[in-house]
Parts: sequence; structure tokens; C-alpha cells
Amino acid sequence: MFLVDQYLSSGDDSGGERGLLHTWKGYSCSVTPERLLLPRPVLQVSLGTRHGVLLVEGGQVYSFGELPWKQSQVPEPEKPTLESALSGQRVVAVAAGSFHSGAVTEDGGLHMWGDNGSGQCGLSGLSTVPNPTPVAVVDSDTSPPQSVPVLELACGEQHTLALSAQREVWAWGSGCQLGLNVTVFPVWKPQKVEHLAGRYVLQVACGASHSLALVRCLGPQDTHRPPVDKCRQCNQLLYTMTDKEDHVIISDGHYCPLGVELTEDEVPDKEESALTNGALPVSDSDPSTQLKGGAALGVKSSPYPDEQAVKDYLKKLSEVEQYSDSCVFMSNSALFLLQPSAGGLASSTHGSTLNSLVASCASAVGERVASTYEALSLKKMMNFYLPSGAARPGGPAGLTGVVGDNNAERVRQEDSMQAKKSSSTGDIREEEAEGLRRRLSLPGLLSQVSPRLLRKAGRPRMRAVALTPLGGAVPEAQEVFPTLQTEVWSWGHCEHGQLGHGDSLARLQPQCIKSLNKKEVVRVAAGAHHSLALTAQSQVFSWGSNSCGQLGHMDSPSTVPRLAKMSEGIRVWDVSAGERHTLLLADGDCIQPIIYYSGQQVKEGAEESHSGTQQPVLLPFCMNLRYVSNVFAGGQRCVALSDRNVMGFIASLHELASAERKFYCKLCNIKTQILRPLLELALGLLQTLAGRFSLLCHLTGQHAASLTANLRRGRDVKSLLILDHAGIFLDSYHEYCSNVGNFQVMGGFQTLTKPSLDFFGKSPELLQKLSECSEENPTMADLLVALFYLPTRHLHEYGRLLLKLATCFEVCSSDYQRLQDSCSKFEALALLLKRKRKDADYTFHFWKSFPGKMTDSLRKPHRRLICESSNKALTLQNAGRFSVNWFILFNDALVHAQFSTHHVFPLATLWVEPIPEENNGLYGLKVITPEETFTLLASSPMEKAKWLRSINQAVDQALSGAGQDTAAVSSGSGQKLEPPISRTASYTFYKDGRLKEATYEGRWLAGKPNGRGVLKWPDGRIYTGTFKNGLEDGFGEFVAPIKTLNKNDHYQGHWKDGKMHGLGTYRYASGEVYDGSFQDSMRHGHGILRSGKLNTSSPSVFIGQWLQDKKTGYGVFDDITKGEKYMGMWQDHLRQGTGVVVTQFGLYYEGAFKDNKMMGTGILLSEDDTTYEGEFSDDWTLNGKGVLTMANGDYLEGSFSGEWGSGLKVAGSYFKPHLFDTDKDKTRPVKLGRMCVCAEDKWRAVFEECWSQLGCEVPGQGDNWKAWENIAVALTTSRRHIEDSPEMLSRSHSRTLESLEVIPQHVGLINMERYHTIRLYLLKACDTPLHPLGRLVETLVAVYRMTYVGVGANRRLLPQAVNEIKSYLNRIFQIVRFLFPDLPEEGGLIPEPTTSLQDKKEPGSTDASLESPKPGRVVSSSALLLPVLLPRLYPPLFTLYALDKEREDDVYWECVLRLNKQPDLALLAFLGVQQKFWPVSISDSMPALGEKQPVLSSTKDACFASAVETLQQISTTFTPSDKLQVIQLTFEEITQEVQSLLKQDFLWSMDDLFPVFLYVVLRARIRNLGSEVSLIEDLMDPCVQHGEHGIMFTTLKACYYQIQHEKIT
Repeated sequence: MFLVDQYLSSGDDSGGERGLLHTWKGYSCSVTPERLLLPRPVLQVSLGTRHGVLLVEGGQVYSFGELPWKQSQVPEPEKPTLESALSGQRVVAVAAGSFHSGAVTEDGGLHMWGDNGSGQCGLSGLSTVPNPTPVAVVDSDTSPPQSVPVLELACGEQHTLALSAQREVWAWGSGCQLGLNVTVFPVWKPQKVEHLAGRYVLQVACGASHSLALVRCLGPQDTHRPPVDKCRQCNQLLYTMTDKEDHVIISDGHYCPLGVELTEDEVPDKEESALTNGALPVSDSDPSTQLKGGAALGVKSSPYPDEQAVKDYLKKLSEVEQYSDSCVFMSNSALFLLQPSAGGLASSTHGSTLNSLVASCASAVGERVASTYEALSLKKMMNFYLPSGAARPGGPAGLTGVVGDNNAERVRQEDSMQAKKSSSTGDIREEEAEGLRRRLSLPGLLSQVSPRLLRKAGRPRMRAVALTPLGGAVPEAQEVFPTLQTEVWSWGHCEHGQLGHGDSLARLQPQCIKSLNKKEVVRVAAGAHHSLALTAQSQVFSWGSNSCGQLGHMDSPSTVPRLAKMSEGIRVWDVSAGERHTLLLADGDCIQPIIYYSGQQVKEGAEESHSGTQQPVLLPFCMNLRYVSNVFAGGQRCVALSDRNVMGFIASLHELASAERKFYCKLCNIKTQILRPLLELALGLLQTLAGRFSLLCHLTGQHAASLTANLRRGRDVKSLLILDHAGIFLDSYHEYCSNVGNFQVMGGFQTLTKPSLDFFGKSPELLQKLSECSEENPTMADLLVALFYLPTRHLHEYGRLLLKLATCFEVCSSDYQRLQDSCSKFEALALLLKRKRKDADYTFHFWKSFPGKMTDSLRKPHRRLICESSNKALTLQNAGRFSVNWFILFNDALVHAQFSTHHVFPLATLWVEPIPEENNGLYGLKVITPEETFTLLASSPMEKAKWLRSINQAVDQALSGAGQDTAAVSSGSGQKLEPPISRTASYTFYKDGRLKEATYEGRWLAGKPNGRGVLKWPDGRIYTGTFKNGLEDGFGEFVAPIKTLNKNDHYQGHWKDGKMHGLGTYRYASGEVYDGSFQDSMRHGHGILRSGKLNTSSPSVFIGQWLQDKKTGYGVFDDITKGEKYMGMWQDHLRQGTGVVVTQFGLYYEGAFKDNKMMGTGILLSEDDTTYEGEFSDDWTLNGKGVLTMANGDYLEGSFSGEWGSGLKVAGSYFKPHLFDTDKDKTRPVKLGRMCVCAEDKWRAVFEECWSQLGCEVPGQGDNWKAWENIAVALTTSRRHIEDSPEMLSRSHSRTLESLEVIPQHVGLINMERYHTIRLYLLKACDTPLHPLGRLVETLVAVYRMTYVGVGANRRLLPQAVNEIKSYLNRIFQIVRFLFPDLPEEGGLIPEPTTSLQDKKEPGSTDASLESPKPGRVVSSSALLLPVLLPRLYPPLFTLYALDKEREDDVYWECVLRLNKQPDLALLAFLGVQQKFWPVSISDSMPALGEKQPVLSSTKDACFASAVETLQQISTTFTPSDKLQVIQLTFEEITQEVQSLLKQDFLWSMDDLFPVFLYVVLRARIRNLGSEVSLIEDLMDPCVQHGEHGIMFTTLKACYYQIQHEKIT
């Protein structure tokens, strides 16, 4: 309960406007209420037997009446006294029991005082508690125990209940009305009522010896509560599962021995006991259906029940036990019985626990349940226990509907059963479904059964309508709006039937009062021995003791809830109960509330008199009390709280609430009296309409309940839901009205006429009364139309009442603004709906006059007519003389109807433009649709303008999605609504051609797909990407299913004019993947094709040039299965021309190929250098003249035939050339590389692609500026493409892109500074594949690796690999010079800046640029481009060097290891280093001390250490220039060390230097020094060869050879 203290009392300090308190006893005419004066408005009153407590604004509490527990007797018992012990606490709720009281503070704390004889104050050891004392409510289940904040309190005679903020109930005191399973009373410490744990309790109430709780029905929002699966008291399982041989029985018949005191007549009936024993209860009337353990049903050969038997059995169940809700699943191998408790006894179990149970159950039953649905048609059964239609597929297990138990659904449950027999069967089923739902929380249960089965079961009765309850429609409405799906639970003593279960047996645990389910109880109240429930429909149910007529009716028995007898039109909205009387606060005919009294008459003097009322009596004085907001009763007393009507505000609030309650009752009447009978004759559209009506009705009910609550507590504008959630109301009305319109357009009201006449024909008064129709003798259809449009009238009512409320505020206040805004929203909606009703009317009459055959296909529920050309106002240009052309414009399509055919053009893809009149004097409109374009002629300029405007408007609305709100713009304003020429829409093509029956969804421009979109063909092909002018163009994805393989082809890449064009990746269904260039949907240009995974039959990779889908040109083919790699020319998929093959066994072939075979002259080398040079006829097959040279130089010359390696036939001569001259070089090396493809001819396609990207058809011919433009375009488009999916972009990458968008100055004189700018630009450009140069480098790196990695790592390929790199450099340099035309050609000079002339004179001051020793003076491709290329190509290249130099490096390394065993001085001496260069001492490891250690004879690895370390870095660099730089630094280090030794400048001579450098090289221990040396030699910049670097390099090379030939003496 939340209290609000923003009050409107306009500065009146007496507080005499609000919360005025009046008290009286009895109901005789002479009674006049007396007013208790208090300093502040009273917020809440609670009355005990002889005392009461009051809560006033500000949170103070007063007591009045007899207070025997106070130490000092109060002088005037009737005068309220302040409970000072609570001062400083802000109390928000109070409660009084018979002789004790309690208060709840703002922070959820609890204070109790009064009589404590039975522990009802929760304080042990005291029989009375004189003053409010804090009581702790502690949850000991949590660790550590936490204190529980309390929301509200209810006090009985000997017990107290508290409702916690978690919506759980806590109890203390004495008696079974606590609902706790304890045997010892009193209970001093508040304990949780476990039985209601997991449920959401809304309110609690206490009678003298019984308790009531109002609980929200279990809905989807409660599934998060943990399931309870054991009884908290006796710790047994609540659900048991017995597995017989052929069926499983699940029972929730657990019966807690601590739970219920059994009296004589309360022996569990036989069904209950039968159940618990695990057998299936069957009524004994029909012994043939008796079922024992696994026996058969009936006498049949099959051991399993058949369908008929199950039906009979179920029928019997439904007749015998209305409350026993059983659900049985049968399969050919399992009978799966879910049996909730039979009889009302132990029905108190927890729904959610079943979920966990069923999970275990499913595992127990195993696969048997899964096959259930084949064996037995579940239709009948499911419809017994499920609201039919609730089992709709969807939701977690296809069963969302069942839980969200509310009105919309309630209509559906009772009505969508096509039980035409009578409503009563529906009600029985409803009871069953309800019980089952409540206790089983069914969805969880059924979710374990196969969803297929549920769908099958749910299908037969399902219509296309899914009535989602409000919770589903409006997620946020769930918690804000008060719930109407409630249950009333009761427990405690029941000698007067006050528990409402139809007997007088006490209950130890809460039990649900079944008959109040679905009654929408919103409030409960308890008198001493009777109970009341108030419903949202303003009715009062009462039960219990009726000694003085306090129940408001005289029906018996009074042990079940019955309606109190109120005269027609009286709507009760607050109730309270005293010892033997009841007070009701109600709406009458006027706005001011009226009070009814029923029960004991109190006469002065004679205290105990038993005269009473027959039915509630109106208290005559209530009109003088003004606006009563609450009534309270207790003991014999009555209290009313009222407000004065300041500025009309209170009256307006009352009027709003009263109007809403009245409207809700009205809607409920229509629903039960009109909709339900009509739904028995269900029509598809009526279902939808009824569903919407129910939602609206439900929303109104919730709103009425919240307004009533606001009247009872806050009475302010802040908490009006209609202001905060106006959208929900507006949407509901809008939806509802659309549905009524749809129903009307489809002629629904006409179809309903006959059934309605059959049903109401005898008494149309009922319809007339409900529809408030004032016409004389209206037709049935008109009555129904009036009835269904009735709710929309209520919008004006909202508007009027909100405006009335607004006038109570200052115009500038925010409240005024909110009310005013909401008011105008409702008024605007009312106008809109009125217009929609008119549209529906117009359309309906049009259909009536329209020729019948077309109506069926064109008449759609949401379709509304805008205008039509039956008056010949519009004709088709060039139409035949006798042709009929009729144009009808709907809100979603333009229909062109001819004599017997018609064509529908959806508006979303319709463009219309006026044809200027001056040329031909015709008033024409051009209409463009995706597949047709035609011209319409109007009869006059007026007509032309009208149609143009109407079509444009309709198109605009169809696009904005407000398809139905055809707001006609007044022609006077002359504004033209032009719908956008570019738009998003979906369309299915129908004409023959490539797109026949394909559906396109995406952007359009003037009748053609343009922009992003998706195109789907019926055969499963799908294109997703960009379009241009109706064709695929730009980047897109394409999927095409290949039926034979049952897989898809998948292409992702660029398109042009509907064909694949440009770069892309095509994954074939066969598993092949092509990645490369396309042209006209064919592979064309450079591409890579991978076939198969490594483990499939023939994995292989081809990378190279394609021409019109065929491999043609240079390419590398890696056949992984054979372990061969071919590098050479192709034609039409065949190896043709020169090429090289290497195998994994080290064979090497170079030569001619023809028709995919080695054919012609070639050279073949094996691993051991055996060589054959000559003719070949097939792969590895020698045929013809040739020379075979052995490894030792002997050779055979002659003609050969046969396959290499399997015995050659030779006819020829054998030579041994070096028999006698041993000193000659042994072998005559064969010259390789003559018969392979020369480097310049390799990868032409790659370079051509780069040139064409720069806009040159032929390399080097084109405009420089155009090239730069193309680069800019390429960068921005790729960047945009990437921005759509930012995950592809790293931060550094995006920075690179940004810097590249600045185009460097590329014309003008080149000086050093510009040279550096160009160098940096190239580095960056080659760093991102989005730049044409970057893409080129990336492709080259890929092809290089493809060629020389794996089988390609063959030492004989080294010269080719080196040449290939050089050729790359030349060709890229050509492109760079094209981009920067002023760059000098290879070897050209860049003029030095004058300042650096001085630098030249000083030797040794070489600029430390990484590129070359003379920075930038000579332009060379290697200086510019090697730093970009080489690091990426280094691994394969260096591997080749290492393989080539393997033998030499081994010799060298052995020597290095041997010599390095010696200490420094010995080695220096051995190498012949002059004594003067020997270091005498070396710096200590701790230079701070500055000490030097002498070099001893044992010292090792200490001399020239820094030079050694420098030289070792040669292995970590890539380019020759970097490696030369390292060598230079090493020399400098040596010189420095020697200079410090000699303490003077000093010039080296080669003789001095060489041994020292040799020492350093040895100590550096570089493993592959030979490879490093060769690499530098091969790729060194030619301009460096003769400079300083050249000499240093020669020195290093000499050292390498020296070490190899070093002999240790």
C-alpha cells in the first residue's frame, strides 16, 4: 500500500478538506454519524472489537475505544490518543485485531501492541504489550538470515498475518488459522506460510479465527520462482512417480500427516486413496474398464487400450469427478498418467514443481512418450483439458496460451470449443482446464512431451486467430495494471462455513476456493465469522455466518460464496466487515457514492440483539457525508472516510472511476450475453473481433480496478494509468475499431443476422438496450453494428472527464498540461475512428454493388475503398472500343478490372506522374509498376487532379504503414503529397522471364529495384545485396541450391548488370571454392580454385589466370594427392606450353607440355643430381634422344624410353669424362631455367587487374589524374562497405585508411623531402588490401607463397624465386612511376639539398636511413619497394636459400663450433690478430664501479662483445639494405673498441681488419650465414656494389669462405 502526500488542500491548515472521519453503529433511521476531529486528514482506520486505530497524514497513529492494555486508564475512551511510542517513525499502514493492534512503517518495519495472550503480538513472555514494540520478521532460510520488509498487516482474534514485500505471507499467534504446520501454540516468532510460497499474494485478511489471501493466478511471470518438490513439513516428495511395466503414474496426491486435522466425516474418499496407491481411479459403475497394474482395458487381444476405450474412460472421468483434473497420455508402449489430486482435499500443491517432476518423468518413460502421438489421436483429450486453441504452436514448447490466464482467453476457452450442444459442457471443461492449469501449470508439464504431438493435438480446432492476452500484447502493462486473474485462498476454523469450501471442516493449510476462480476478485474482507470478496465487476460474494443477514442474502447453505443481493445498477467498490455486519460502498445513479449496510441492528441499551437485515439497506444519511472514499467496519462500529469537493476535483475523480466501473460492467454484459452465444456459431473473423473485444474489456477492468484503488488511497492525478500509459489505451481502441471495420467490410454483420435472429429474435430488446440504439425498429444488422461500435463512444467520455479534471488545476501547472494533452489525444482518436467507420461503411456498400465473381478474390478485411472510376472518369489510353476498363483505388492497391479479369497493382510499388497537357490536350497520368507501365486518361483537369492526389496519398500511406488511416487532405489546402520516388517495398514478379515468380524485398527507384534488397526465386535461389536499375549491381551474395547434392552454391562478391563481375568468392556445392575475378558470370582474370579438403579424394589448389571460365595463361597447380606442383602455362584447363614440375620426392622437371602431359624437350633432375636432358612423351616418361648425366659426371648419350624410376631402356654411348684429369671440376652443371616461363610472363593477370583498377586498359597508358580518382573511389567504397560491419576493421587499419585518403602531391620536382613522402605513402598503401597497390602486393604475396611453399620448397627453384621477386619490383615500380610521373627512372639521381654538402666531407657521418647508405641519391625500385615486399616473402625465399646452401652451411657450422671452444686470447692468436688489437681489459658487468677486469687467458666471449652482438642482428632483418646496415654498424663497433684501445684515431688496412672481423664473425655464431650472404648478393641494390657497403659485404663474404676452408693446426 503506497501513500502519497501530495495533496491539493489549498493551504487550509486545519486539514478539514480531506480524510474526514465519521463513525456510527447500526442502521436504524435515527442513527446519525458523529465526526471525530483530528488535526490531520485520516488515511486509514482499522477497528477491533472495542477499540480502533487511525493513521493520519504524516504517519502518526492514534488509538481510541477501550484500551485495557494501557497501564494508565484513558480518561475519555472515545477520544483518540496519540501512540507516542511511534513518534519519529513514519507509519504507512495500521491494523487492529479483536484486542491487539499493529503498524507498518515506511521501511517495512513492524510494531505490535495490545493483548498478547496467544502470541498474536509476536513477542514472547508478555501477556500484554502496552505500547507499540518492534517485531522482527526474519527469514531463517537464507544465510545469513535476512529481515523481511512488510507491506501490510492483518490482525484476527488470536493471530496476525503479514504480507511481505516479496509477496509472501508470514503468520504468528495461535490456531490453525495460521496456516503453519506446527503442533505447539502459540507461535511467538513470525513464520512463513510455506503453502503459499512461490505464489504472488496481493492481499491478506483475518477473521476472528480464519484467514483469507488474495493470490495472483500463476502466469508466465511466475515461472522464475523456484519449484517446490518436497513437502516442507514431512519432507516427503509432493509428487510421486510409479513406473509399472507399461505405464507411469504420477501423483500429486501427497498428503501431509501434519497438515489437516481429520475429523470423523473426513476420511479420504476411495478415489483419493486409490490414487495414492498408484492405481488409476475409475468409477466402479463399469467394472469392465477396471485397470490394474498393467492389465488391459476391456477384453481384447492387444494388451493396450484402444482409442475408443480411452474416450469412454475420459468421458466418465469428466462426469464423475468434476474437480479431479486428470491428463492421460497413451502410447503403444506407455500409458502416461498425470493425475493431480482427486477431490478437494490435497489440492494444495504447487504448479511450478511439476516442471521439474516431468523432466524426471520424461527420462523415466524414455523414448516411449516421444512416439506417443502415432498411437492415439490426442485431439479429444487435449481439448478436454486445454482451452482449445490454446495449444497453438509457438512459445517455448508450443503452449504459451495456457498460462496467461485472463479474460481474452477466458472468452476463448469457453467459446472456441465448438461444443454446439450447450454452454454447460463448456463450463465443465472450463472448470477442468482451470483446475488443471492452476495446479499443474501445464505448459511446463507438456513441454516435455514431443512438440510435434502438441501441434498435432492443437491443430484441429485451431483457427487462424491467436488471442493473446493483454500481458502478451503489452509487455509493460503486466506489472503496472492491477491483475484481474486472481484466486482466493482460505484456511483456519470453519464452523460457520467461513472458508467457503462448501463444508464446515477446518483447514490447516491454505486452500483455493474453486468457485471464485475466474470471478476477478480484486479485494477480500473478513468479519468475525464471515468473509467477503469484491470483484472487478463491482459484485460482492459473501459466505460464512449469516446469523443477522450480514451476508446480504438469505440463501443457504452459506458455506459457498454467493452474490449479495443488490438492486440493479448498484456497483459496489469498497467492502468491510465487522463482527456481525457488513458495509458496502457503491455507485448509484449520481456521482456521489452511497453506503449499504447489512447485518445486526444495534440498539442502545440492549447490547445483544439478533435482529438483522434480509438484504443490504441503504443508509439514508450517506448523502450528507459528501464524497466517501473508504468504509471500515469492526466490532459493532462503522466508520466512513470522506473528502470535501475542493474545486470539483474530488467529484471529477469519483466520476471518472464510476464511469469506468459502469463501462466495464456494460462490456462484461455484452461479452456474456451477446458475444458468447454468437461465438457458439463461431465465424473466423468474429473470433478475432471477440478476442480484441476481450482485450479491450480486460483493459477497462484493470483500469477500473486501478481507479478504485486510487480513490481508496491516494486520490491524486499522479497515479492515473490513463495518463502514463495512454498509448496502451489508444492502441487497444485503434486495434479494436480496425477489427470491427474489417468485420463490417467482409459483411460479417450480415452473416450474423440470421444466427442473431435465431438467438435473440424473440427479445431484440436485450440487444437494443445493450447497444443503446435509439432508432425505431432498427434491423438486426444495424443493431449489431451499433453494439460493436459502442466502445468507441467511451473515448469521448475519457476526453470529457480528463478535461473536467484538468479544469481543477492552474492552467500553467504540469498536471493541467498532462490532462489536457491526454484529453486531446482521446478526442483526436475518436475523430479518427469515426472516419474509419465511415470508410468501412463506404467500402461495405461498394462491395454490395460490385459484381460477385470478383468480390471473392478482391474483398480483404483490411482493404478500404478510396475511389473508383465507374463514372468513366478514368480510361485506359489506346484501349479497344468495346473494352471495359474500370479502375478502383483501395488503400493498398490499384485494381484494373476488365470485363472478366482484373489485375491488382500493390500501391507500395506503384509510381504515378502527371503527363504535361500542352502537347496533346489530354489529361493523362502515367502509372509505373515493376512490370507494366500504362497511361490513364482523365475526363477533366479536376478528375486528373483528384486521382493524382488520391493515388499519391494512398501510396504515401501504404508506405508509411498507416494503411488504414486514409486521412483525406482537404482539397482547399491544395497541398500535394508526393510519395518518395525511392522507397522500400516487397514485390513478386509474375511475367515470364528471369524473374518469374521471384520475390524482391528492398529499395526501389521509379519502378525498378535500386539499392539494397533481397531477391528470392521459388526454386530456392536467393540474391542479397545491391541493385541498380532493376539488376544486381555492386556487392551481393547469391545462394543457389543444387538439388542432386542437396547443398548450396554460394557466391559472395561484386556484380554488374545482373552478372557476377569483379572480385568474388564462389563456394560450389561440390566443395570447390573459387576466389578471384569474374566477368559476365564467368571466372575471368586472376583466381584461385581449391578443390576438396585435405582428407577428401582429390584435394588440389590452382592459382593463376582464367579466361572465360577456363584455366588459360600462367598458373600454379598444387596436386596434394600426388604431391606434385606444376608452375607453367595452361590452355583450356590443360597444361600446355613450358612449365616446371617439382615433386615431394625431390624430382624436378622443366620443359614443354602438351595436352596436359610432359611432351617435347625437357630437363629432369632427381634429388641426387642425376640429370636427363632430352625428349619426353608423357608424364615422367622418356622417349627419344637425350643425355643422362650421373651425379659423378659420367653420362649416357643415346635414345631412351620408359618411365623414370621404373627401368629405362637405353640405346646409346656411355662416357666417363674426368677419368684422368682429377684436378678438373667434377661435374658439368646443367643450365636450369631456360625452359621455364620467364619471370616477366608470370602473373600478368594480377598486374593487369591492378592497371585496370587504375583506369588503364594497357599497362602504362592512361591518365594520371584518373588513376588517382579511381584510388580515392576504391578506398571510400571499400571503407563504406566495411563500416556496415565494423568487426572487420581494427583501429590501426582505420587509421591507415584515413591517412591514405589524403592524396600526396604527385606532380612536380622530386627532392629528398618528396621522395620520403612517396616512400611513406607506398608503405601505407601496400599495408591495406583496399588500396589497388595494397591489393596487388597482397595477391603477389599469396601467389608467391603458393608457388614456393610445401612441395615448392625445392632448392632448384631458387634462381626462379629470386628472378620472380626482381620482376615484381620492376613491374610495381612501373606503376609507381605512372602514379608519380616525376620520379626518375631506375638508377636516376635525385638532386641533393644544398645544405648536406658539408656533411659529405666528413667521413663516417653516414645518414642512418634504413634504405641505402647514400640516402635517396639514387632512385631504385629495390630501395623503394623491397621494404614492402621482402618481409612478406621472406620465409619461403629464405627457406630456398637455406636448402640451396645446405652443404656449405654445414661445413661452415662445424668449423664455427670447433673454433668457438677456444678462449678469446687463444682464438685471437690463432686467427693472427695483431697483438696491439688485443683488448687488455673489459668493462665490468657493473659499470657504476667503473672497474675494468683484465682479460685473462681463460676469458671467453668477452672481447669485442658489442660488435658480436651487433652482427647477430643480421638474422632479424629482411632487406639487403638493412643487413648491410648491420654489417656497417659492426665495423663501427670494432673501430670504436680499437680506437679506445690505441687512444688515437686510426685507419684500418685490410690486413689488420680482416682477422679481427673474422674473430667477430666466428663469435657471432650465425647459423645460416651462407644463405644470408647469398640473399644479400642476389638482391643488393646495384648502385651500392662499389661503395663502402660493397667493400664491407665483400669482407663478410670472404670471412664465410675463410671459415669453411679453415684448417685447425
